[in-house]
Amino acid sequence: MDLAMQIKEETFLRERGRLLGFIRNRVATLEEAEDILQDVFYQFIAGYETIESLDRVTSWLFSVARNKIIDRYRKEATRPKQADFAMRLDGDEDVPLTLQEILPDLGNSPEDLLLRDALWDAIMEALEELPAEQREIFIQNEIEERGFREIAEETGVSINTLLSRKRYAILALRKRLQSLYDDLINN
Repeated sequence: MDLAMQIKEETFLRERGRLLGFIRNRVATLEEAEDILQDVFYQFIAGYETIESLDRVTSWLFSVARNKIIDRYRKEATRPKQADFAMRLDGDEDVPLTLQEILPDLGNSPEDLLLRDALWDAIMEALEELPAEQREIFIQNEIEERGFREIAEETGVSINTLLSRKRYAILALRKRLQSLYDDLINN
């Protein structure tokens, strides 16, 4: 077996579980999640030579997965409409908030697609504006789906500190998204 094939296989075995969990939390069925996962790894195999660095494979895979999920939502409108960014604002501070809790559920109309794209753009911009510690914990926990305990053991930072940083990141994102949502809805 050549080195490239071995790296591809090891990457698949290492990342399959986290990617499937990431996708499964964002789609309706396990079958749909497995279909998307298969598409992601097909794209990984086909585009392996174009990936700039092996250090970035995980973020590349999660980025492709996110794009595949967005594409799937564009094709199928099965989620009810709702947008309540203020929900849980006064909730238990020890409960980690998630990105999924602050994103509105959108349909598949052209307006919904534009709003979804605008929301993702706003999220990416807002992430860049966060302090590095908040951005890193958000990405590790929310996008890469790493547990707080795992991150704490790796970094030496307490779980409570990580939870606090994640909460501040989510609150900043929520504020940014609420402002964007208000502007879009009122115009």
